[in-house]
Formats: sequence, structure tokens, C-alpha cells
Amino acid sequence: MLLGSLLHQLQDERIAQDVLFALGDVTLAMRVETAGAKMEESVGEYAAGACARFSEGADDEAWLALMTAIERSTDPAATCLRTMLEWSMAREAEDEAAQAGGRQEEELFSGGGCSGGGGGCGCGQGSGHGHGHGHAHAHGHDHHHEHEHDHRPG
Repeated sequence: MLLGSLLHQLQDERIAQDVLFALGDVTLAMRVETAGAKMEESVGEYAAGACARFSEGADDEAWLALMTAIERSTDPAATCLRTMLEWSMAREAEDEAAQAGGRQEEELFSGGGCSGGGGGCGCGQGSGHGHGHGHAHAHGHDHHHEHEHDHRPG
């Protein structure tokens, strides 16, 4: 079967779901179900969408990995679907992490990340002490204490 035909077929949610379940990988099926639920998609919709996302967004390295895996496989459809699902879920996890990191940075830099009384960071050293990110709190002044620590994520 030609790769184009295979990709076209796997973008049909019924076929993608059938191939996924035929893999017999319960863990992968559960991960797909969870990923689909986040996007309000069924397992079949998510699997078919993952194939479309791979087709539209994968770089040369991902395509080469797919082609190599298919070449070594006895079941190209299953290999193709598994590879595309793993790629898609990895990209979504990276996007979620980047979004979460961006929200944390935004909160820290805007002063919204401090949770102690009076706008402090919760370390007990008062509000507005140096946080290691080089910004004063929103109220316009920066108190420095003997110990400064870094509240940046990571």
C-alpha cells in the first residue's frame, strides 16, 4: 500500500479507531482516550486527527523516523498510526508545558505569583523582596532582605 493511501485511510476516524484497537495496546488506547477527552473528541476522532496533525506538522526528522519504522514493520498501518499518535501526544504535552510555563512566568513578572499576606511571596520575608527575576512588585518598590531566593519555575 502506498503511504498516501495509508495516510488517507487513517484520517477516517472509524478506520483509525479499528487500527488502534487492533494494536492490542491497552495503555496506548487509554492515553489516546485521555488525550481525546481533553479536546472533546472520541478515540477515533483523536486518532484520525493525530494522523492529520502529523501530516501537516511533522518535520523531516519525524517523517524519516516514520518511514524507517514502516520499512521495518510487518503491519505498516499499525506502525504508522502508533508513530503518529505518539508524535501528536508528545507535541500536545510540550504545548501544555509551554503554556503552563508561560502562565507561571506571567504571574511571577506581574506580581501575581506571590501568595503571602500583603503581596509577599509566602517565604515570610515581607512583600516585594528580590525574587531573582529582576522585577519589582506591582506596587512599585522592591524590598531586599538578607536572603534572596529565586521563585522562578524550573
